[in-house]
Amino acid sequence: MMLARAIDVSRRYGDVIALDQLNLDVPAGSLIGLLGPNGAGKSTLVNLFTGLRKPTSGRVELCGGDPRDAASRVALGVTPQETGLPGALRVGEVVDFARAHFPAPLGRDELLDRFGLADLVKRQTGGLSGGQKRRLAVALAFVGRPRIVFLDEPTTGLDVEARRSLWDGVRAFHADGGTVVLTSHYLEEVEALAERVVVIGGGRVLADDSVGAVRGLVAIRRVSVTSPVPVPDLPGVVGREADGARTHLLTPDADRLVRDLVTHDVPFADLEVRPTSLEEAFLTLTVPEVAR
Repeated sequence: MMLARAIDVSRRYGDVIALDQLNLDVPAGSLIGLLGPNGAGKSTLVNLFTGLRKPTSGRVELCGGDPRDAASRVALGVTPQETGLPGALRVGEVVDFARAHFPAPLGRDELLDRFGLADLVKRQTGGLSGGQKRRLAVALAFVGRPRIVFLDEPTTGLDVEARRSLWDGVRAFHADGGTVVLTSHYLEEVEALAERVVVIGGGRVLADDSVGAVRGLVAIRRVSVTSPVPVPDLPGVVGREADGARTHLLTPDADRLVRDLVTHDVPFADLEVRPTSLEEAFLTLTVPEVAR
């Protein structure tokens, strides 16, 4: 069953094309990571799915209906990039206020425990740190026992410990059959959480597959060597990074690169060849062809 669909969707803001005939299906029970540079159209797509905007052309569906209809949004949870919380209310009061809008919400204690907020229940939201406010905003997306949740940059501003606590809450929801779509600039977050990766660039879907398959699409390997001399420019190297005596080279043909190192009499040791990280694949996919 598809809980959300975008069918030939385009969205314009004046002369700017934010989405360009984009298609995306979100099956029930999936956990999808949306990746893309700033301006790629990720937040616009989330806004269309959650009924905050309507497409210029094409069709968007949520739970079988129009996202702008309240009946379609009953099973929806969402955390946008920016949220406002009433500073005079305590955390527990904010959660209780949100719970009052749903017929069978999560218990307050269960929700706060799931997202590591139990010790803040009596704190006024105005006195919370930016990271604590963000954790509360994400927790509120789950208060009504939604079937599908959209999280737009959910862990922006969080430290490592808080980020991992939030990941645990998302995993628990997904393990119970919930559907999650998240956007993120933290590529390790998508690697840690998502079963499926959708890379968006220029308002279009550039890749839609598993994390491993997205890496494989770019067919690039990372070749690392330790050398007492600078490694010269060699054919087929599309990227490099120096770390002291250690040099990391990106190439679509690792075998050829190793042969070239030998042919050019480059002394090296500790050779390592591995697949690209998701970050390297992401950057390669979103670089325009003319810039490669």
